[in-house]
Amino acid sequence: MPRESIYKRYKPEFIPQLDNNQGSYWFLFKSNKIMVKNNGNSIQIPFLKNLEDLNIEPERSQYLGTFDGFPAYTGELSSQSTTPVEMNFLDLRSLYGAISEDLYLLAGRASQIVHWDRTHQFCGQCGSPTMTKEDEMAKICPECGFTSFTRLSPAVITAIVKDGELLMAQHTRTTGNMYGLIAGFVEAGETLTEAVERETLEEVGLKVKNISYFGSQPWPYPHSLMVGFTADYDSGEIQVDGKEIVDAQWFSPDELPLTPSGMSIAGDLIQWYLDHYSL
Repeated sequence: MPRESIYKRYKPEFIPQLDNNQGSYWFLFKSNKIMVKNNGNSIQIPFLKNLEDLNIEPERSQYLGTFDGFPAYTGELSSQSTTPVEMNFLDLRSLYGAISEDLYLLAGRASQIVHWDRTHQFCGQCGSPTMTKEDEMAKICPECGFTSFTRLSPAVITAIVKDGELLMAQHTRTTGNMYGLIAGFVEAGETLTEAVERETLEEVGLKVKNISYFGSQPWPYPHSLMVGFTADYDSGEIQVDGKEIVDAQWFSPDELPLTPSGMSIAGDLIQWYLDHYSL
């Protein structure tokens, strides 16, 4: 099922409006955790007239645009920053379901921009300190002119079906008995469908056919874009690579193992399988 669009309530901009006097959303991160306000049983992204009221100051900040017509900013706090009263720092993943879907997606965008900002303070070509461009989300080197844009690493993930059963694999980095779908980063020079074919062959020794686009999802851990596909088994016997995959099996709808949560496109693909193949 398609997810909410980040652009339903969000408008990207590069230059903040100077006449704002109502308040702004602040997506502030410290050691990869986001600052939120706990208001009883609810969790909120801080909405503030003056950030100085919290007695904190970001090391760097970026203007994101507007959300519901209000300015939105992201910034990185020093690891030594104190936690303001009524605020907590939480892992971004834990916010899924606790705030609206599009606000969560904007928090993910903010996280990716903070990571990019932190890792592009110096020019990758000559090593000089960079400057943030005023008219686009980019860093420019004042010495050699090299420009670097926000980093994005596309990856493919595929639901592969054979005779009504779904291929599930256990990854070497997975804890417990969790199984997932075949996935991997797109390599330079290949198409998305070629990445699907290569990753499936490399990880489990199978060939696939009838590859069909399913959907995509930003995955800010730290800067990926997950592109989902469905595919049919073509040929081969399961042979796990032993490096990334330690086990892989075909599962019927009523035999699925422990699977990823609904916050990921993997969960969406598995639900698609259940919707189409459950009796």
